[in-house]
Amino acid sequence: MEPPEDQDGRSFVEVINEKYSPENFPYRRGPGMVVVPTVGPQGSPMKDRLNLPSVLVLNNCGISRAGDQAEIAAFCSHVMELDLSHNKLQDWREISKIVANIPNLDFLNLSSNPLAGGTLEPRFAEAFSRVRRLVLNNTQVSWASVLLLAQGIPELEELFLCLNEYSSVSASSVACPTLRLLHITDNSLQHWAEVRKFGSLFPSLDTLVMANNNLASIQDNKDILQRLFPNLRSINLNNSGLNRWEDIEKLNYFPKLEEVRLQGIPLLQAYTNAERRSLMIAQLPSISLLNGSVVSDSEREDAERFFIRYYLDYPEEELPYRYHSLVTKYGKLEPLAEIDLRPRCRAQVEVHCEEKVEQVNIRLDQTVAELKKQLTTVVQLSTQSMRLYYIDKCSAFGPEEMKYNTRALHSYSIQDGDEILVVPKTK
Repeated sequence: MEPPEDQDGRSFVEVINEKYSPENFPYRRGPGMVVVPTVGPQGSPMKDRLNLPSVLVLNNCGISRAGDQAEIAAFCSHVMELDLSHNKLQDWREISKIVANIPNLDFLNLSSNPLAGGTLEPRFAEAFSRVRRLVLNNTQVSWASVLLLAQGIPELEELFLCLNEYSSVSASSVACPTLRLLHITDNSLQHWAEVRKFGSLFPSLDTLVMANNNLASIQDNKDILQRLFPNLRSINLNNSGLNRWEDIEKLNYFPKLEEVRLQGIPLLQAYTNAERRSLMIAQLPSISLLNGSVVSDSEREDAERFFIRYYLDYPEEELPYRYHSLVTKYGKLEPLAEIDLRPRCRAQVEVHCEEKVEQVNIRLDQTVAELKKQLTTVVQLSTQSMRLYYIDKCSAFGPEEMKYNTRALHSYSIQDGDEILVVPKTK
């Protein structure tokens, strides 16, 4: 249901009174629900009591301002998670009034609020100091505001900045040492020079999600990557612009990296799904999770052996560095024999009829009756005048009469060089 049209929007206090009024939920009591007595004057629209959960969801409610701060403090002292996404909040002063009066707030979602033109002053940023998880997706919030928040929140652990049209970010001399997860998908970060700044800004970064950014390459050397990202355990580069195996090899320079997502990159478009996975696993010896799937020891060994055979015919100057280390581990493997497991469809057999012997190519998908018809011109007998016997050249058993006209020839396992004996029926 769409919120009522209001040029100035509605206040946070108005919305919680409307949404959580006892008149709407007269019997609602349960885990996370708190009944708060109101302290307003007689006739207050807040009625007598409000039912407020510790996880407060107020998305798409038309909120543009805070309302009475005393009432926020009275109603929301127990609230730990607050979802204010898809509202009309654009003034950081109003947002800070809400957040400052929720003392136990751990999670805050401000996604899809129009924050592009707002200026965050340091005194407003202080209100967010207790938040550990902050979501600012699709807000077009300025990078300067992001830095103020990151530096002003002493225990910030997770930061979501998707769909904000960032093509560059600025560095800062003040780091955010507690951030472990940075989710910055669907932006326009094409150059590694921008990604490099995340290392100095967030030295404890554990998970970097950068899907859909069209990143062109990874440009730093081993020493720099080890120094900038000493704790990075997981990286998501899905739908990036990586198109060189050298960039994949550089992922080995992140000292703690164990999970990688690399789907939809130009480099892998020419390969089959099986080839993509095997080549990636072989290139990344420390990875235990690839594209969300566990890499087992047996899968790794198969992939590494595949990798050696894949590059067997490449000239020396085109061989990847990983090839030589794997040859040292397994030796220079021979190509696998190509085995055709498709059922045979024809066989070359010897047809014997009295003194006559002829080589005949027969279809194995036909029946005994159809074979008899084929042989009428070879032995000059009608189908009713012949008996057929199959002789397996590799079997110690004698001829087997082919007495069932509807039986398919492939069921006899006929091979090239076997014999078909035609015996005329006696009258």
